[in-house]
Amino acid sequence: MLPIKVASSTFMMSPAKGHSQTGSRPAARKSAPARGGRGSSLGKRNHRRSRGGAKATGALSTNPYLGKKNYPKVPPIEKGRIRIIPLGGVEEVGKNMTIVETYDDIFIFDVGFQFVTEEETPGVDYIIPNIRYLEERKNKIRAILITHGHLDHIGALPFVVDRLGYPPIYTAEITELLVRKRMEEFPQLKRLTYIPFEAGTRKKIGSSYIRSFPVTHSIPDSMGFSVETDVGDIVVSGDLKLDHFNGVPSEKEEKVWGEVGDRRNIFFMCDSTNAEQEGYSTDEHTLIKNIDQLIKEAPYRIIVGTFASQFARITKIIELAEKHGRHVVVEGRSMKVNVEIAKKARRLDLKPGLLISAEEAAKLPDNKVLIIATGAQGEEFAALMRISAKKHKVIQLTDRDTIMLSSSIIPGNEMSVQKLKDNLTRYGLRFFNYHTTDIHTSGHGNIEELLWINQKVNAKYFMPAYGYHSMLRSHAQAVIDSGFPADKVIIPDNGMILEFDEKGELMILKAKAPSDIMAVDGLRIGEIQDVVIRDRKALTKDGIFVVISALDLNTGDIKKSIDIISRGFIYLRDSQRLMDEARKVVKASIAQYAKGQKPINFEVLKKEMSKEIERFLLKKTGKRPIVIPVILGI
Repeated sequence: MLPIKVASSTFMMSPAKGHSQTGSRPAARKSAPARGGRGSSLGKRNHRRSRGGAKATGALSTNPYLGKKNYPKVPPIEKGRIRIIPLGGVEEVGKNMTIVETYDDIFIFDVGFQFVTEEETPGVDYIIPNIRYLEERKNKIRAILITHGHLDHIGALPFVVDRLGYPPIYTAEITELLVRKRMEEFPQLKRLTYIPFEAGTRKKIGSSYIRSFPVTHSIPDSMGFSVETDVGDIVVSGDLKLDHFNGVPSEKEEKVWGEVGDRRNIFFMCDSTNAEQEGYSTDEHTLIKNIDQLIKEAPYRIIVGTFASQFARITKIIELAEKHGRHVVVEGRSMKVNVEIAKKARRLDLKPGLLISAEEAAKLPDNKVLIIATGAQGEEFAALMRISAKKHKVIQLTDRDTIMLSSSIIPGNEMSVQKLKDNLTRYGLRFFNYHTTDIHTSGHGNIEELLWINQKVNAKYFMPAYGYHSMLRSHAQAVIDSGFPADKVIIPDNGMILEFDEKGELMILKAKAPSDIMAVDGLRIGEIQDVVIRDRKALTKDGIFVVISALDLNTGDIKKSIDIISRGFIYLRDSQRLMDEARKVVKASIAQYAKGQKPINFEVLKKEMSKEIERFLLKKTGKRPIVIPVILGI
């Protein structure tokens, strides 16, 4: 058995079946073909049995101390050691933030937020990484390094940057422009310092050297980073996929990942968002070819719905529209912002008059117009939903239109997307989406792409990241199945503290960085306790039931009639009998716990009254509203 240290103790993990007892990589992995094409040994790997994570028990799993409420205090880092702490993004899709800490420096990689659903976290705007660990050490923070400009990697910056002491932002051009645009919405904050860090360069920040390298994603200027340390490089992937054709990576990918792999890499954390998807993602070349053909063949007006974050695809669709003699209307605020940024960064060179307004488009023949709109997820107030619901002031659909939804469905949005599809298809128009035609591909690599990348990086330790736990488990098991030593795979949780010693040996600390939910809740930013969310869920589900009674402080007698207020529970006018019975329950509680008591113990009275009313309402209605007794002493 192979030891992985947990602080001063030892955490023993059994090697995966077929692995040597030395901890070195198996010969089979070394002899795998350099290319990860569908005919390679990676393509023949069978890991279907492990979907869902059931078989991932061979990996170095989550800290055995996680799940406990009282963690040991985090000790100061010792000289010569390196810490890696995922503060977000390894138990969810979004709120990505990972830190690398040395004795002298702290480097923060990405500061994203997580979009939330009203059902899961009612009243909360966003969930952001918990930064208490960083606040306590902000004098060591040397840089925030941003891998790319999507909100799950930059969205939390305005909410935390002041608490972190306004460290400089290192990133590439497009990402910087997107960050600047986001920060404009928060004029109360100080101006940030931006330091260009183009992919393929190396910079000394603090006392460490950091390298950047380009990666393929759905937005330009995406990149990963490597932190050089005495024990080896720590590689952070960012979101990524492969530029490939039919499962064969391009020469560019071979060059980039070959150069990354030529380094002495000790640790690799990699995107897991699509790790549960088999094979290779649809290549972008096929997708663009299909969109090109649809634009060419469409007889009349074309409306394309896609994510505003699909930066590269938006610019390509505009170029295809120009190629086929169509003017372009951009609908949706975020879409317009990204198009303007593409023009400013010289990534989109348009002839004058190509981009026009909806009013101008209404005066042109339909076969000369293409509309790109936000709202492919069925968002209520987004452009495409407003168009489909006849709420747009200019654009009205007809049966001659062609609709292309160049997007997949984000989990949780199934019903809103179905409503959008129903609205659109009621017009009898031509409708295409990723189910009917390859007109969308993810910006995240499928499992064979991820395995090819991991093989190229050839790090000593591997940690899946950027995904839900099932995605991380699936990624970890696939890596193990491909021949990677199981005891060198770490499946993290938010706040887990990994630490390398001077010899490059990995340990997991008993202590844990704070990782409780930190949320943007209206004007408040901070940790939200589970009880708050639980109460909000109860309010949205069963409502609130308020009972107001006035008591004589001397006798405990009821002085006025008992008032009842109900919100989201029942309609009072239709429930007079239930209200009368509820008043009797209140009177009985007062008679038992207040009458004749001197002084009246109001805390006991409210507690017991709540119990009796809750029990009564559950019996009569089957619901559990939040019961609030209000007692006035007269």
